[in-house]
Amino acid sequence: MAQQFSAVTLLITHYNRSQSLERLLQTFAAQEISFGGIVVSDDGSKPEHQQYLQSIKDKYSFNLVTTPVNKGLGNNINKGQDAVTTPYTLYVQEDFDPYPGYAKHLADALSIMEERKEMDIVRFYAYFKYPYLKPYRDGYSEMIFKAWYLGYRKFHCYSDHPHLRRTTFFEKFGRYAEGIKGDRTEFLMVLSFLKHKGKGMFYEDYKGLFDQINTSDEPSTMTRSDLRQSNNILIAAARAIYRNVKHTYELLTFPG
Repeated sequence: MAQQFSAVTLLITHYNRSQSLERLLQTFAAQEISFGGIVVSDDGSKPEHQQYLQSIKDKYSFNLVTTPVNKGLGNNINKGQDAVTTPYTLYVQEDFDPYPGYAKHLADALSIMEERKEMDIVRFYAYFKYPYLKPYRDGYSEMIFKAWYLGYRKFHCYSDHPHLRRTTFFEKFGRYAEGIKGDRTEFLMVLSFLKHKGKGMFYEDYKGLFDQINTSDEPSTMTRSDLRQSNNILIAAARAIYRNVKHTYELLTFPG
């Protein structure tokens, strides 16, 4: 059953993964999900990818926002968000695809944001379950943050993974930091979200709505150090303690 989300713009950030982008657009089309607009923000991809984007732009009716050189994640999201004119933005990176039946969950998320005006985002995907949740409805729970809660994962109320947000997001939390690494750009927005008392919902089956797909032809462009990814118990414990202390200090000193 076709579903039109006229109040929502699909914002996709893209870099050198045009086949992945098209797969995402095809998936939404196959599920008969349409939007008030689609914005693809490209971060100075290689010529062959830029040419491919131009070749499919009319087929999928998206507004292509480009830059002559790569300027990083912050700039890519900023310029893409600037092109959105609807009240809500569904932000999805090009390597995520929605599972069948996603339209119902998006409709639920939109109705929650309309009835809970204080909500800034609804999150659809994560690498781990947010640790402090208050059940609401339809599989969504409100994220609860208190500085004295245990564990560094409490800080991650915001994430660049797929989420629905109000297009006025910048007015409350500011723009994304530019000219720095993507991980740092994301975490500075985490700090701003917490500092400005952001509120959000989290879908508890956090890997049940989107699939992150990295093919050999278009692998992930994000890399992390071996130390950060280590499963060694002692390293993991030390890392958790360090992150908790470091994040607490950064939040306390973050300009409000």
